[in-house]
Amino acid sequence: MAELPSRAHLATHEVTNQPPAEGDRDLWATDTVLREAVAREGGRSGALTSYGATLGTTETRETGRSANDHPPELKLFDRAGRRLDAVEFHPAYHRMMALSTEAGYAALPWDGAPGGHVTHAAMVYLASQVEPGHCCPLTMTYAATPALQAAPEIAALWVPKLTGRSYDPRSVPLADKTSATLGMAMTEKQGGSDVRANTTVATRDGDHYRLTGHKWFCSAPMSDGFLTLAQAPEGLTCFLVPRWLEGGRNALQIQRLKDKLGNRSNASAEIEYDNTLALRIGDEGHGVRTIIEMVHHTRLDTAMAPAGLMRAALAEALYWTRHRSAFQKRLVDQPLMQAVLADLALDVEAALVLGLRTARAFDSQTPEDRAFARIAVALAKFHSNKRAPVVTYEAMEALGGMGYVEDTPLPLLYREAPLNGIWEGSGNVICLDILRTLAKEPLAAETLRTELQAATGADPRYDAALKAHLARWPALPPEAEARWFAERLALLLQASLLIRHAPAAVSDAFTATRLAGVSGRITGAMPGCDTETLLARTG
Repeated sequence: MAELPSRAHLATHEVTNQPPAEGDRDLWATDTVLREAVAREGGRSGALTSYGATLGTTETRETGRSANDHPPELKLFDRAGRRLDAVEFHPAYHRMMALSTEAGYAALPWDGAPGGHVTHAAMVYLASQVEPGHCCPLTMTYAATPALQAAPEIAALWVPKLTGRSYDPRSVPLADKTSATLGMAMTEKQGGSDVRANTTVATRDGDHYRLTGHKWFCSAPMSDGFLTLAQAPEGLTCFLVPRWLEGGRNALQIQRLKDKLGNRSNASAEIEYDNTLALRIGDEGHGVRTIIEMVHHTRLDTAMAPAGLMRAALAEALYWTRHRSAFQKRLVDQPLMQAVLADLALDVEAALVLGLRTARAFDSQTPEDRAFARIAVALAKFHSNKRAPVVTYEAMEALGGMGYVEDTPLPLLYREAPLNGIWEGSGNVICLDILRTLAKEPLAAETLRTELQAATGADPRYDAALKAHLARWPALPPEAEARWFAERLALLLQASLLIRHAPAAVSDAFTATRLAGVSGRITGAMPGCDTETLLARTG
């Protein structure tokens, strides 16, 4: 049945000066910066063309909204009092999961074809613009594959299911599924990021182990299995906990779902292990070393998601200002609004190009690129997530009061904006990781220096900023300066990429405002830049 048109002529007034319904928005075709970056970094545009078009349809955007309007529900017991430990999701959530699973979100990086991580990273960016909650289980499923290689026999059973492209949400043993998802449960109350303080105990039971303990945060508790950490006799060890066994349920109990600020469509939980069967991944005592492979890959996604959130927020602001007038002029044509939007566009483009350049390093197996990936992903995650709440708020303000109400996507984006800066290492943890990586891995420092030097000679302001950075920190900074140090490194790395690959108007504005200090601390407090070119690139 076709929708009836809305009525603008009402009994008391006429609705005017309001943007028309937008209709379908092709997220791939309308994003010049994305298409350029994917081509440059070796991604597979063919896999992204239909995915971006489908995500941008009115139907898919409404599906994403429904998934957030109807959050998951915990079902602990059946009517007779038997434990279920189940989470029920709205059909809209399952539709989003099916769409991204079938597109290859978790599978593409592992299929052996070139550009898999770049393509995956672009999918994270696109999906985050529409429904970021379903990205969490798929991100962990993608990232589990390299961690499982520490146990080849287990990987042989699980990886083909994790890389399956037919979404299968059934609660059945792994052997009966066409595809599977994998979650993570590391955090405990007493330690938080300090996982070495974990107290969950692993006791040997024949070829397996039994876990006893509590996990304060379990991501995606309806996954088919979980990578987790527990104290074995030889120390902290990584385990795979299957949710289902051949004989029935594993002894994993959900205590409650987290009532989160954002990420509402996705379930997160507290769980308890009570003599729970687990399979060891890697050697005893090497738990951090084993699971860090999963963390390393999830960090790529936490660097890409904020770029997608910022892009979605900017797109909403642009659509509004292009169809709304004030003081006899379209908002987008007013110089002050142009300054704000252009400033936001710089943040979006810089985050995107850094994220996809980092993803290219993930695609490579050379020692140099692997080292660069370790330092670049930390810088991208840290800086892009610090910008995401600011950008989403400023986009919200561009809509005025309309941006503050749930009729628009801005409140959802704003609630989501802090998440990826906290997940997989909050700001301080990431900054300390940056210092640790540069101290312990000379090749990481060398490849970063090479990437920064590649842009010298093109803009004296960049050259001066790089020289000043090296003069201020000829060696690693004291810990108290780690955030300042990381911010400057991230900005220099973004500027280097923009100088080499973006139009002069983009790199000139970015270098002037982010490195040369020709701006204030508030969005839009910047000198005259080529706002026309900057905004033209936004689609």
